[in-house]
Amino acid sequence: MSKPDLFPGVNRRDFIKTCVTVSAMLGLPFGMVSKVAAAAQKADNRPAVIWLHFQECTGCSESLLRSSHPTVANLILDMISLDYHETLMAGSGHQAEKSLHDSMQANRGKYVLVVEGGIPTKDNGIYCKVGGKTALESLRKAAEGAAAIISIGTCASYGGIQSVGPNPTGAVGVGDIIKDKPIINLPGCPPSPYNFLSTVLYYVTFKKLPELDKMGRPMFAYGRKIHEHCERRAHFDAGRFAKAFGDEGHSLGYCLYKLGCKGPATYANCSVLGFNDIGVWPVSVGHPCIGCTEPDLLFKTAISDKVQIHEPTPFDSYAPVDLKDKGKGPDPLTTGVIGLAAGAAIGAGIMMAKKLPDGPQKGDDHEKTE
Repeated sequence: MSKPDLFPGVNRRDFIKTCVTVSAMLGLPFGMVSKVAAAAQKADNRPAVIWLHFQECTGCSESLLRSSHPTVANLILDMISLDYHETLMAGSGHQAEKSLHDSMQANRGKYVLVVEGGIPTKDNGIYCKVGGKTALESLRKAAEGAAAIISIGTCASYGGIQSVGPNPTGAVGVGDIIKDKPIINLPGCPPSPYNFLSTVLYYVTFKKLPELDKMGRPMFAYGRKIHEHCERRAHFDAGRFAKAFGDEGHSLGYCLYKLGCKGPATYANCSVLGFNDIGVWPVSVGHPCIGCTEPDLLFKTAISDKVQIHEPTPFDSYAPVDLKDKGKGPDPLTTGVIGLAAGAAIGAGIMMAKKLPDGPQKGDDHEKTE
């Protein structure tokens, strides 16, 4: 892989590292790294992108652009032809509207539409207007000629905080309005820039969208629960929980489940990728996961509310940590020792059985017939 001339702000090492990271996230074999890199470097392979902003805080764009390490931002912005983005483009007014119209016309049926923010529908959508058009009008018009739509962030995916009851503007996500186009949801508040980068790279490399779950999210990023890879999982399994912000358990980095952590019910890869180029995420700095990728959790349940899971405390076979709080079943240490001894005895018996001959052996007394 040569130094990518297409990305002047990215050195060869960072470019290859990013391609390896993306390929691993997508679950591709290592040999596919070169194909991903080659697709990313093709200047004529850049899809036209129209990026619309509606009811949002621009945090999704900011999370991409304000990172301390510019690789992801440079890669994305150089890998795509970003024809319209109200926050980033130099033009304004009629000049900006002309760029939008020209791109939609020239790339009809081929451009990727990225939507950031919820869409108000009440009173014919009058609660959000850009260029004299409601968000509802702009979305429908732009979606007509789009090859695919990426809803970036929880607001565009599900309506976000604007849709919380009583939802005065009737805010909804893109999928509630557009029904005839492939839509990929990248929820999060904000989502990881790498999830967007990986989706774009997958589309550029294979000319199709990645596998999605039933909620339209890419499986490579939202296929497993945060709880499964959380660095505090060992404390959960051992029954060590923080019970109040600032208490000893909280200071020692114990599990935040009893403080309302939604990790056991949240599908995302935050615990694996982290944010800010140094791997931090809310749980790692002491705040419970609020479930921002789940439409039934974010802003609809209190931070202190615990999600229901099958076994909120570890099995009784674990060694005791705080027996008073566990308070159920026999002594877990005794149970564990007995179970361990029984398992060892059974295992030894099986190994001995495997070593014993299946039938009479030559030279045995009972084999003699005389």
